[in-house]
Amino acid sequence: MNPNEDVMLTLEDFLDTLASRPAGDDVKASMLALADASKTLHGAIRSGSIPGAAQVSSANASGEMQKPLDVFADETFLAAAKAAPIAIYGSEEQEQPIMTGAGSLAIAIDPLDGSSNIETNIAVGTIFSILATGGTEDAGAVFTQPATAQLAAGFFMYGAQLLLVFSAGTGTHTFAHNPDTGGFEHVARCEIPPQSREYALNSSNRRHWHQPMQDYVADLERGAEGPRRQDFGMRYVGSLVADCYRILQRGGVFIYPSDRRKGYESGRLRQLYEANPIGLCIEQAGGAATDTKTRLLDLPSTTLHAKVPLAFGSRDEIAVLQSYANGGAKVLQ
Repeated sequence: MNPNEDVMLTLEDFLDTLASRPAGDDVKASMLALADASKTLHGAIRSGSIPGAAQVSSANASGEMQKPLDVFADETFLAAAKAAPIAIYGSEEQEQPIMTGAGSLAIAIDPLDGSSNIETNIAVGTIFSILATGGTEDAGAVFTQPATAQLAAGFFMYGAQLLLVFSAGTGTHTFAHNPDTGGFEHVARCEIPPQSREYALNSSNRRHWHQPMQDYVADLERGAEGPRRQDFGMRYVGSLVADCYRILQRGGVFIYPSDRRKGYESGRLRQLYEANPIGLCIEQAGGAATDTKTRLLDLPSTTLHAKVPLAFGSRDEIAVLQSYANGGAKVLQ
């Protein structure tokens, strides 16, 4: 089967088409294990009942307070990794990577991105990046591979539907969980339009931004009367997976820049298990991803929890944003 054809495929059938790719069989086994874990987590989110949950007051490796659901999500995906050919598990919720056993793969994962939005019933998700270990048990070496070395990446989104957005370098594809069969079925191949008039960012941080970002957004807001000569609309959910999925469906740009605040000098999103997998999916859907100045997937990886500025979405608008950030021409002619 050809994943580029507009036909209904199960996730398992789709993964079979990747068998000839590097570590194709192990990627398949790992993705099926992650898919099963996502169903467990989605069930807990929908029911509001977390098996064996206790009150949690500790902070995770990024300094954010853990909710019981964060811990449950991490435990659920760690168990899935142990049952798959994943030898190294690097999680937002763990200070150091965990060696999980024999296998040719490593995973960098945010088990539950956006958990602070649970009480508001906004879609949240699990973001992941799968890499080859190359036979080494040195997690530092594995997780400092170029982002272009990702074998597969994507995110599960827990909302009205349980969705999987996934890329293994053959485009970016959406799968929906079918409660009747228990499996995931191919919904669409994502194609981001190159131009868009929508943007997403937290404008309350404007006073902290560096001047080029302030200039860029000010010109968006000036609309047809400004140098851009067209009106723009802002659509911001505040959940990374939800904002990303909207852009994959209809275009736009998402921006989380660095700023002058302590702790935000290199942005706030984590490179390995948030920015890199999102970047791969966006590029494979025809869009662009950047740290506002440079192609995201060209940036060197450093540590498991390293942060990075992030902007992604419609290719032409990202080019305009980069021109502002790099001090060049400010209007795409």
